[in-house]
Amino acid sequence: MRLHRNLVFAVIDALHMIFNEGEYADKVIEKVLRYDKRWGSRDRGFIAETTYDIVRWKRLYSEIAEVHEPYSREHLFRLFGVWCVLRGIRIPDWKQLEGTPERRIKGRFDELSKTRKFRESIPDWMDELGVKSLGEELWTKEITAQNQQADVILRTNTLKVPKPQLKSFLAKEDIATEFIDGYPDALKLVERQNVFVTQAFKDGLFEVQDASSQLVAPFLEVEPGQRVIDACAGAGGKTLHLASQMQNKGQLIALDIYESKLKKLKKRARRNGVHNVETRVIDSNKVIKKLHNSADRLLLDAPCSGLGVIKRNPDSKWKLEPEFVDRIMGVQQDILQNYSKMVKKGGQMVYATCSILPQENSEQVKKFLESENGKDFELVRERNIYASETGFDGFYMALLKKKA
Repeated sequence: MRLHRNLVFAVIDALHMIFNEGEYADKVIEKVLRYDKRWGSRDRGFIAETTYDIVRWKRLYSEIAEVHEPYSREHLFRLFGVWCVLRGIRIPDWKQLEGTPERRIKGRFDELSKTRKFRESIPDWMDELGVKSLGEELWTKEITAQNQQADVILRTNTLKVPKPQLKSFLAKEDIATEFIDGYPDALKLVERQNVFVTQAFKDGLFEVQDASSQLVAPFLEVEPGQRVIDACAGAGGKTLHLASQMQNKGQLIALDIYESKLKKLKKRARRNGVHNVETRVIDSNKVIKKLHNSADRLLLDAPCSGLGVIKRNPDSKWKLEPEFVDRIMGVQQDILQNYSKMVKKGGQMVYATCSILPQENSEQVKKFLESENGKDFELVRERNIYASETGFDGFYMALLKKKA
């Protein structure tokens, strides 16, 4: 592989923004890819994937290169040098990469790889929390799986197209996909490509959504004609899936505390041909109170630590703090206690997170069921999804029914 100076410099700029200025990796990549309109898909792929790779292995590479935050430009080039050596890429004859100690890098890598927190490149506190919550064996498997690059998975918009037809439409646009057993609406990209420029995307024939995430809407068992509430809708990935499961019939109310996210949802709904969705901003308790005892189905896709989706957000390893995990557990219980009041007798709700920690998942459900507000509910079933078992994101979902 021959390295091009302008692409490598773009990676260094991106790392500076992510590590030193605290910006989110996905937003930084978007920004950096706008630097030069002449870059082709391979150039853009190199910038995005190399940046994500160095972000993913930041702690390991920093230990090998013996550099620490805040990183100078020289330090960032040292991290890049480590990446090159471990990828078997010939170091170019540039002054920024002069004297890269190749043998020493390999030696340090072998030595540090004996210790999990270095090998998997995670903060001490996260490693300790993982072991305490899941046990040595499961945590070791899970954090290894979370360090693999995430596949690109599409969800067929069945309101507009059947899955086999979408597969052939994409093939005509030179995008090869394959079916995944057990995921009725999913197509997996054979190789990473920008699917957002395709005509199929512009026509609303699919959304990009991880395979595990695609299991949440069916878990709620919605039916056409029901009143369904998605109470933490965000930009609406699962809302749109619910709409297709409802065949666009009935009422689907999407709630969120952020109006900006609901605006994105409206735009996506138009592209998807979804017209049974109504958005409401939760700007006071009145919004929830008005909906008390009215929902046939309620989805609580609760905010969480995101420890199940590290593979697609590797920078979250460095942004997440232990205090946040404690704080978010309070928010989760609050959502269960207050939002569950929207379910009518005989109705059902799903509590879901993209976390793998039992304290955010089954323990929250247990605590809710033992409370005054939870006494009318019963647990129908729950499911833990681990990246180490499926290759997709880590998730949790619990189906609860309100007694008639």
